Amino acid sequence: MENHDIFQKTFLRTKQAAVYLNLPASTLEKLRSQGGSPKYAKLGRIIVYDVNDLIAWVEAKKRTSTTDTPTDCL
Repeated sequence: MENHDIFQKTFLRTKQAAVYLNLPASTLEKLRSQGGSPKYAKLGRIIVYDVNDLIAWVEAKKRTSTTDTPTDCL
């Protein structure tokens, strides 16, 4: 990764990520502590999510049928 690539990334804090995903912020907080959360970074006391990781997390949860066996649950 080149040095300027970092400036092309978009990071969201927990509440912003929750809005982006249409989830309550408490769901992301719970998933972080219990497992199954999208990838995140902890910067001191601040949690941030890379938008690309949020998209990847949603993509990994896609199903084609209600009978599909999820590898992880929300």
